[in-house]
Amino acid sequence: MITADVNTAKFDEIEEKVLEIKRVSKKTKGGNTIAFAVLVVVGNNNGRVGVGYGKAPDVATSINKAVGKAKKSMVEIKLNGSTISHEVIAKYESAKVFLKPAPKGTGVIAGGAVRPVLELAGIRDISAKMIGANNKISNVRCTLKALKKLKG
Repeated sequence: MITADVNTAKFDEIEEKVLEIKRVSKKTKGGNTIAFAVLVVVGNNNGRVGVGYGKAPDVATSINKAVGKAKKSMVEIKLNGSTISHEVIAKYESAKVFLKPAPKGTGVIAGGAVRPVLELAGIRDISAKMIGANNKISNVRCTLKALKKLKG
């Protein structure tokens, strides 16, 4: 009898998380045109993470667009065990994010839109602070910019 482990390819599996779904409208000659804007974060929980933003007339199409863009924009992040190797600060538009490594067992101490990005990147122990904007798109892109700044 041969038994196969089903969870062997779990690290290559990409997980996706929808952070925001907004209904947006455009004023036209014939009235308002309604569409949906979606912000998605994808990651493999092992050092790869990406962000995508998609707009379409319906929610399902906009999610698919955002996931496609996020997969194309995935970046490799240098991890030091379950945390990052050093402190890093990044600024994107009016958002500012401060990431600080934490000892093993601390967990992800981050709020808002920063938390899902760090979790999907595979970082288990970190302390993060958002300063400035409350805009989810700006904070997510700022977090990604901070993670790109990491040196092994």
